[in-house]
Amino acid sequence: MAVLPPDPVFSLRSPDMGAVHSLCFQENDRLLAGTLKGSVFLWDLQTNRSALHFEVGSEPISSLHHTPDRLVTQEKGGTITMFSIGGSSYVKERSIPGNHFGYCRSALHTGTSNTNEQLLFYPCDESSIGVLHVTDAAAPTQMLVPDDPQLPKLGSVTCFKPFESASQLFLLAGYESGYFLTWDISSGVIVDVVEVAPDATTVDYDPVTNRGIIGSPSEKLISFSYQRPSMQLQRGSELSIKNPGVNCVRIRSDQKVFASAGWDGRIRIFSWKSLRPLAVLTQHKQGGVMDLAYSSQPVSMWRAPIMAAAGMDGQISLWDLYN
Repeated sequence: MAVLPPDPVFSLRSPDMGAVHSLCFQENDRLLAGTLKGSVFLWDLQTNRSALHFEVGSEPISSLHHTPDRLVTQEKGGTITMFSIGGSSYVKERSIPGNHFGYCRSALHTGTSNTNEQLLFYPCDESSIGVLHVTDAAAPTQMLVPDDPQLPKLGSVTCFKPFESASQLFLLAGYESGYFLTWDISSGVIVDVVEVAPDATTVDYDPVTNRGIIGSPSEKLISFSYQRPSMQLQRGSELSIKNPGVNCVRIRSDQKVFASAGWDGRIRIFSWKSLRPLAVLTQHKQGGVMDLAYSSQPVSMWRAPIMAAAGMDGQISLWDLYN
């Protein structure tokens, strides 16, 4: 007999919210959702009510990041906006006009070695990637431009993941062509170029277990690792999924599981150790699931770490799985 998929612990809905494109937790008991309409909704997970919502712009919110004192949004088209926390609301600090009309999402990296510096990586025009110091408005923006004439034609950047290895900061970036470049951020030098998957939509990597996962419009998830210390990317095994298309993959920080958010509305949970499928969550029945987020600590109401998922059906599902 087939095992029935588990149920969410709760589903958040608001008639004003509509489709959700991005999620992030703030201090575990608050969850922010970026919508198709260009608004941000703040949900209080102690009451499961929307405590606040405000408009950022008219374009969908592609990604959200929350630091202890700031909110960073990325709109479709690439515009980055920073907000400070002012009382019970958010106050706009500055915007950086964007010129990226693909689907690549920004990524926030908080340093763990020597510094807690917060760097925002965001897609720019063509193949370029911007690196912004979130906490220091005066610091110059670094640009990662793959302009070596010996490089293959890359196309636009489609996904990336910053990570630290041996106290060095790297960025793994995927491009339309299927090539993945690994950048050494301190020197701005490309240390590896390898062809993996065309039009990759999402990538995540865990440096502790030295394994990552790539999703794309295909019906395959591709695992990979790095050969250290040369930082050469090694392609691993493929995982087949029933229906093609993945918007997002997320490895949980305890390295027990990872999840994929599908175009088919399915959330697939896999063991990170064995890559074996564990569950298929079917709560979202209309349209794709756009984003996933994990709380870093237990959410007080559920006394457990929570995974949040959201997409085109206008609900945010909350899950307590394999903790």
